[in-house]
Amino acid sequence: MKNDQQTDALSLLTWCKEAEEYVESLRDQVQIKEITAIKSQLLQLIEDLNSVDEETNAGPFFQRAHELHNQILNTLVDERTTEELNRALTVPIGRHKLPPLPYAYNALEPYISEEIMRLHHLKHHQSYVDGLNKAEKEMETARRNNDYKLIKHWEREAAFHGAGHYLHTIFWSIMAPHSGGKPGGQLLRAINESFGSFDSFKMHFTEAAKNVEAVGWAIQVWSPRSHRLEILTAEKHQNLSQWDVIPLLVLDVWEHAYYLQYKNERPKYVENWWNVVNWKEVERRFNAASSLKWQPY
Repeated sequence: MKNDQQTDALSLLTWCKEAEEYVESLRDQVQIKEITAIKSQLLQLIEDLNSVDEETNAGPFFQRAHELHNQILNTLVDERTTEELNRALTVPIGRHKLPPLPYAYNALEPYISEEIMRLHHLKHHQSYVDGLNKAEKEMETARRNNDYKLIKHWEREAAFHGAGHYLHTIFWSIMAPHSGGKPGGQLLRAINESFGSFDSFKMHFTEAAKNVEAVGWAIQVWSPRSHRLEILTAEKHQNLSQWDVIPLLVLDVWEHAYYLQYKNERPKYVENWWNVVNWKEVERRFNAASSLKWQPY
């Protein structure tokens, strides 16, 4: 019977092997010298994961995987000069994958428990990845057969599962252990300009999260049309929100995100969540997003 550490290692091992295959496919399509070094690090991580036992702390392995994940993305962005590479970066239809956590499952305790993080990531997020892949493949089949009788259903499935997958991918990255506090730099200036002060922004976001009807999200976004920050909410993952905006900071207030630890006390979960906000990642997202500006109306 495998313990949690070994289960974590097996999950991470699967991701590493898929990442290694992806890196190898890139090497066939584009000439990037860093790819060889990345593959070597992935192979070393795979070898180390194969030796994990019940006494091993899986946390450092998650950190190494996350660093490699970012290294792959940064290398491709730096070297993105050819049409072939742009095609290589495209996720094939029905081939979305669960991203690795950038920290161990127990890293956000005491604010978010290990049990919640494990179920939330491995079960709930994986179900959105699976649902999105199935919807995309079914719509591909519909196009191939010119048969659109079920297109309304599969478009709804793609909206629900796709939004769930993308929001959760942001959610994991905008949290980190030993975080919280407040942002700095351009993001803090933009928050002050859009909301009057950081405290005013935090109160608005907190109350929005507490008052999401049923299940959903609170979302801080950059609006390329308004050229400012806004706070939105979404029911489920995709309902009652806006288009043409870029999510920066997201908070999951579905019950599976907190009920095992906080029961029906969503306000307590929301208040404690501020202690794990990774403002460096939110600032990075803001700096990239705020360069996009449409004609204001």
